[in-house]
Amino acid sequence: MAIRKGRGFACINYPIGMNLGGDPSQALVHSTPDGKFKVTLSSIDLGQGIKSVGRQIAAETLGIPIEDVYVDTADSDTGPHDMGSFASRGTHRMGNAIIRAASEARAQLLESAAEELEVDARDLTTDGKGNIHVRGAPSRSITVEETAQAAQFKQGRTLAGRGIFLGPLSDVDADTGEMTPVSCFAHAAIVIDLQVDDETGEVEVTQINSAYEVGRALNPKLVEQQLVGGAWMGVSHALYETTEPYYPDRSHRPLDYNTYLMPGPGQIAPHHISILERPAPDAPFGGKGPGEMAANPVIPAIANAIYNAVGVRCDSLPITPEKILRGIRANGGAVSREER
Repeated sequence: MAIRKGRGFACINYPIGMNLGGDPSQALVHSTPDGKFKVTLSSIDLGQGIKSVGRQIAAETLGIPIEDVYVDTADSDTGPHDMGSFASRGTHRMGNAIIRAASEARAQLLESAAEELEVDARDLTTDGKGNIHVRGAPSRSITVEETAQAAQFKQGRTLAGRGIFLGPLSDVDADTGEMTPVSCFAHAAIVIDLQVDDETGEVEVTQINSAYEVGRALNPKLVEQQLVGGAWMGVSHALYETTEPYYPDRSHRPLDYNTYLMPGPGQIAPHHISILERPAPDAPFGGKGPGEMAANPVIPAIANAIYNAVGVRCDSLPITPEKILRGIRANGGAVSREER
């Protein structure tokens, strides 16, 4: 009996958003009297960071400090329409909608500033620090706060914008039925190192190495944290989590998270990540977002690593010690790749 090491590889080509076009998302942007801007969405932040990325996208488009932007993820009763927080669509779909809404609000902001400075709005620019300047004459300026106050209390102007992203509907080949499923894809490759105890069937993941192509990492630390957390969600699906064998009968199975089997801090292994940036032309500032792609390739990589270690091919989840031991016995013993 021995501890046997294995290495598994998997790669993924992951579609962003819903398929066959459409997939609309809307955003609203408006200014408060003190020059702050609020972004209203119905895309709920489930931990994927849409509030943080939404602030960045809006601030960059408006040309104002990020601390002057607030994101309100409302609900379907009070917010603008959105298809939902799924299909890895948040950054791409909502980001595009935010850019369009913020661009409209920025145009209103510059028009209001132009009226105060008695210049053409096309001659104005923002400095990202809360000021609006006349091009070529930086001493002639007005703050965003002063502009917002003038707009609402003097000019009777609303500094607001509306935006929607709607992907073009796909053409259909009359002969083959072929369509263009989505607007863009993200990609990843992952290598899992683990060890299997061929006496108990227990699996320990020892290292993860991965490379993710996410368009452009709009918030690199946020992306890295999502990739690390997503990978461990994949490990959990592969080796631990299950509602079998009695689902949907609640007897003889966990009733809450105190008894539901998941990996804990002791199971976390080093994860080395390479983030590859290839900005997507139809994405907000090039960013597509990793989303579900963070977890998906981990599962087949673990299955391949177990096969590499002991010669057992598991095709159902989770890959439990019982399944591994049954496979070892069916094969007449554990057989590593070197022994095959």
